[in-house]
Amino acid sequence: MNRNSGFSLVELMIVIVIIGVLAAVAVPIYNNNVMKAKMSEADASLGSIRTQLRVYYGENGTYPTEATAVQVVGQDWNDINSGELNGKYFSDTSYTYLSAAGTDYTITCKAGTILEADRTLNQAGTLAGGLITN
Repeated sequence: MNRNSGFSLVELMIVIVIIGVLAAVAVPIYNNNVMKAKMSEADASLGSIRTQLRVYYGENGTYPTEATAVQVVGQDWNDINSGELNGKYFSDTSYTYLSAAGTDYTITCKAGTILEADRTLNQAGTLAGGLITN
């Protein structure tokens, strides 16, 4: 008898279906982790800016007053130099600061094409945005 060794068509189809199911599960998990990494980069820079604002508040008793949103880098109230907020996904120009009264503030990381919505941090430490939830 002459037996051919190898896989049958049914066995190959089962393997292909299993690989397809695993890929269907793995791709959304991967995409979610990429989005978390982008938000973590934004959060780290927002935290650095917040630290600079706390130092300013400690020295002056108020937050810097900006009636319109201004870019963070280049302001005289912080020690953040050009390039220090640059990361893989965001640059110095992505971050803005707004405080109309000097008693509260909002720091924003512009979403651009990176996040689904702007990521913000206020004086209470509340992070918001980044993902659109329905």
